[in-house]
Amino acid sequence: MRKLFIILILALLASASALAQPYTITQNEIDRAAELVAQMTLDEKISLVAGIDDGFHTAPVERLGIPSVRMADGPQGVRNKTNSTYYPCGIGLAASFNREAAGGVGDGIGLDASARGVRIMLCPGVNIYRTALCGRNFEYYGEDPFLTSEIAVSYIKGIQQHRVMACIKHFAANSQEYQRHLTASIVDERTLNEIYFPAFRKAVEEADVATVMTCYNMLNGLHGAENAWLIKDNLRAWGFEGIIMSDWKSTYTSQGVLNSGLDLEMPLAFTMRPEMVKPLIENGVVPEANLDLMCRHILQSFIAYGLLDLPAQDESIPEDYDYSRQMAYNAAVEAPVLLTNNGLLPVKKGRIVVLGPNANTVAFGGGSGRMSPIPGRNITPLAGLQELGKKFKVQYIENSEFTDDERKAIEKADAVVVVAGFNHDTERENHDRTYSLPEGQNELIAAVSALNSRTVVVINSGGEVDITPFKDSVSAIIMAWYGGQEGGRALADIISGKVSPSGKLPFSFWGSYEKNPAAQYYGPIEPEIHKISPSRNPYPHTSYTEGIFVGYRGVERFCAEPMFPFGYGLSYTAFDYSDASIEPSADGCEVVFTVKNTGKMDAKESVQVYVAPQNPSVLRPAFELKGFDKKLIAKGASQEFRIKLPLSAFSYYDIESHSWKVDPGKYQILIGPSSGDIRLTVDWSI
Repeated sequence: MRKLFIILILALLASASALAQPYTITQNEIDRAAELVAQMTLDEKISLVAGIDDGFHTAPVERLGIPSVRMADGPQGVRNKTNSTYYPCGIGLAASFNREAAGGVGDGIGLDASARGVRIMLCPGVNIYRTALCGRNFEYYGEDPFLTSEIAVSYIKGIQQHRVMACIKHFAANSQEYQRHLTASIVDERTLNEIYFPAFRKAVEEADVATVMTCYNMLNGLHGAENAWLIKDNLRAWGFEGIIMSDWKSTYTSQGVLNSGLDLEMPLAFTMRPEMVKPLIENGVVPEANLDLMCRHILQSFIAYGLLDLPAQDESIPEDYDYSRQMAYNAAVEAPVLLTNNGLLPVKKGRIVVLGPNANTVAFGGGSGRMSPIPGRNITPLAGLQELGKKFKVQYIENSEFTDDERKAIEKADAVVVVAGFNHDTERENHDRTYSLPEGQNELIAAVSALNSRTVVVINSGGEVDITPFKDSVSAIIMAWYGGQEGGRALADIISGKVSPSGKLPFSFWGSYEKNPAAQYYGPIEPEIHKISPSRNPYPHTSYTEGIFVGYRGVERFCAEPMFPFGYGLSYTAFDYSDASIEPSADGCEVVFTVKNTGKMDAKESVQVYVAPQNPSVLRPAFELKGFDKKLIAKGASQEFRIKLPLSAFSYYDIESHSWKVDPGKYQILIGPSSGDIRLTVDWSI
């Protein structure tokens, strides 16, 4: 009871801090930064615009009281020479369809960073999921730009309320890891604005994100860090006044960096070295005003976040924080998606056998998203199930070669839980992964299900995997993503029925790699011109030929039916949708409807609202997600949902005017628990 009371108090304190005014750049910060820049020598200016030391610090200018500012990787927690709370991965936050859960993770990360003196967190990652192969899909928020934007905004606000700057990345169209330094993403203007820009733009306009990181890939001919059209004509045009930094080792020419609008080269000075920069300025090739502006952007951001005036480390916050742990659990329990269930789940009591490569470990993706959970705090799936209590007898089988005793045990179990999937070696940054499960896992699942069909397969991954080898031979499949240090406890609570699963797929689950329309345009594709004349194009490129029809947007366009649609996820209860209506508002409308829990247990439901233009003037997807919400509904009870749809929810990007446009006419509002299960339809005219 005392521990619960402490957690509640901590939650109240954190909620109070959430009401504080965000840290923003005003004219005062701009003026103060400009005064500092005016006092700096050329060498000091050059030093400020590149990282130093271990690659995670900015350069100090001690003469003027400018400190070295520490940054850290961390979509899933604070890393780089520290232990921190390990939160669920980005794809899990998206699967929660819960802004509060995402904001809670950001809140916890902000607190954890403050406790360690970290003032720039290199997160969130918001690149769009095109296919399952991208090695960093686990860090991102799925295929839909609206869902991605909403989760990102909540996450960023959670971090930045603690005087910690979030860094949204990677701007833009960095949707594959294969040859990421060389690959040229070829994306048209409309597709960029409707699919790949929205999360960045909403982070600027609604979350006032402090920093933005550019991409590794070239975009339409120029690398992100040296792409003035990307940085100046778009990001700065949205009103962004913060810091734009390069991804690690993604800069190539001094002149390109100085002219593009980039502010900070990371992790060290490669192109921003005095011997390379000074001649460009002294010979009039690049105006010194460009360098001044880079410095001003950095300093005005530091000033806004109190980094020149307040201690970097908040010693009042413990590094091992119960509140942060609670935020990790809150997100972890809402992330798993129940794909299939023939009635086995939930398992209320009995014998459970646990096995598989990820059964007795806390799985996580590799690269900059790799985490080291606090020792003693990481709950494996096995440990979570063992904590369920006296109603369960849990046995762990370590090896895939079963003894005779391990084989009476599997056959007689009330449920067998096989925890499979990827890890930091097989799904990671700088490498794309396989579509199938790692070697030997399908064979293990087949051997287990042959002994006992009451098998639950739990999959750790950042996206879709090939489940066809075992889909029809096991009783249930759970997509558990990478659940963080509390993932094992959350998984056990779902398997045992303490909590109903409420996660929904943040991408279309096609059922085969080739079925995804984007697959034929993804990855190591030899340019057509190279086939004709090999000497003409030495760079591989990825043409985003599917355009705006990525994911569920391409279902009708390409006549490709997924195995499980975007937004899909089973529950232990049932929900009835009714009484839909639309109320006009000053800027658009509000969709009102009721959801009743007609089942036998309390559960959360994620409702989804899609906009379907009727007879559009340009080619558009059949429908697009424009609203969602999630609420706990008691068994037998009903909840009213009210979803606001601003006028922008009906818009498309017009390439003629280079702006957003809303066509007058008729629209249908589609309401349901997934893109493939529309329960209610109402008409609306503009």
